[in-house]
Amino acid sequence: MTTIVKVLFFLALILAAGFGFSWIADRPGDISLVWQGQSYQTTLLVAITALVTLVAVVMMIWWVIRTLWTSPHSVRRYFRARKRDRGYQALSTGLIAAGAGNALLARRMSARARGLIRADQEPLIRVLDAQAALIEGRHDEARRLYQEMSEDPETRELGLRGLYVEANRLGAHEAARQYAETAAEHAPYLPWAAKATLEYRCRAGHWDDAIRLLDQQRIANVLDRHEADRLKAVLLTARAQDQLEAEPAAARDSALKALKLAKDLVPAAIVAAKAYVREDNLRKAASTLEQSWKLEPHPEVAAAYVRARSGDSAADRLKKAERLEALKPNNYESLLAVAEAALEAQDFKRARSKAEAAARMGSRERVYLLLADIEEAETGDQGRIRHWMGQALKAPRDPAWVADGHVSERWMPISPVTGRLDAFEWKTPFDQLSGPIEEGSVSDGERALASLPPVRDNGNAYPPSAETAEAEVVVVEKSKASMPEKADRQTSAAGSVAEEARKPMPQNAPAEPFFGRPPDDPGVKDPMTATAEPKTRLKLF
Repeated sequence: MTTIVKVLFFLALILAAGFGFSWIADRPGDISLVWQGQSYQTTLLVAITALVTLVAVVMMIWWVIRTLWTSPHSVRRYFRARKRDRGYQALSTGLIAAGAGNALLARRMSARARGLIRADQEPLIRVLDAQAALIEGRHDEARRLYQEMSEDPETRELGLRGLYVEANRLGAHEAARQYAETAAEHAPYLPWAAKATLEYRCRAGHWDDAIRLLDQQRIANVLDRHEADRLKAVLLTARAQDQLEAEPAAARDSALKALKLAKDLVPAAIVAAKAYVREDNLRKAASTLEQSWKLEPHPEVAAAYVRARSGDSAADRLKKAERLEALKPNNYESLLAVAEAALEAQDFKRARSKAEAAARMGSRERVYLLLADIEEAETGDQGRIRHWMGQALKAPRDPAWVADGHVSERWMPISPVTGRLDAFEWKTPFDQLSGPIEEGSVSDGERALASLPPVRDNGNAYPPSAETAEAEVVVVEKSKASMPEKADRQTSAAGSVAEEARKPMPQNAPAEPFFGRPPDDPGVKDPMTATAEPKTRLKLF
């Protein structure tokens, strides 16, 4: 662009000169000059041409004199620039070699660069020496070079970074913390220093200092607004948890500020509700939990809402659970909350209905364990209990607080593995999805309900609940529609099993254990001498 501008300017100058001479030629005139008794007369065009030529000659003579006068300095500058260029070329080659792990070439290029460039004028030479020392395993020399760089204002940040990395490598966490805090104090815009300092302050529980540092990062544009708001909400929630016992009012304020920044932060809503409860403000506590429940139903929110007041009866807790279901109808967590509360209130019919509806909606371990508890409390039938326990073993695990592969029973602001802030997520632990666990779906829940054995009462069987019977009919009809012959065989086999189950068992028949062998259990029959059990009876289990 600069060259084009110069060319255009030169052309414009030539055009202007040509236009000027043309204008003068069209308007002829004479010039007379009398000097020391002599008279000189010429035309105007010749006089102007002679004047322009004289100015050009003077400028050329001045350029020649100036060039000759400054030629020694120009020569020295030329050779100095050439030497510097060779030095930077060696420095560039050395840095590339250090990055590639070639310590020999990096060291040789460093020596060449030192011979061509002064080390006090180019700090990159120290960087190259430090990198070469690290590759060769001479960590003491590398730390010495990093220390020298940290004392130079131009390379302070680079030196502190190198010292921080070396301190972490040696396990000197306190020294690493000091280097990171020094770097963050001088340059809060450094992401690594700010992040490391923030994590160290969070581990120590210095939440106020961590919040102050986070605000500095936001001002320095290290973090965007959304990320900064989320992290600040996590820090405020952590501070509220620490303040809950001694300062409920301060904990409430911190938790509410966190909810303003991140409305979906469930731990903040729970802490705020607990703080309201300690202040005997149950209405505000319920309102806070309801707002969180509307955004995303969570089992911890349901537990805090139902048990907010310690003096409530089981019936009162059931009404609160029904209130949550009204706020979020046809939801898995809502159904489970009502089922658990109904079980405590001994309303087995309602508990079973809601639990079975949840099982159809999502096949999870928790819902099958709840059905096993309902079965034990209502019927005590061991066969049906074992059925639900078996389904729980095959079902996927329930979501939990997971951070970096670590599963925790409660939420924490930082990961205990890496120290990362806001690492915990409410999700299914991935390490528990391997093995014999089968993926659950709505059809799995219906299949589990359809395969539920009938209840046994004094040796007599009676039909299962209406919901279970309906699910059995749905599964059988679907099977008939897809594979008629196989469905007929299964239906006839199921009918024979049911008929066999309805036959009364002998009253004096010895009780046979479900598992175990002698001599662990003296009451167990020796399988070598015991007679084979009826095939239909095995199917009942």
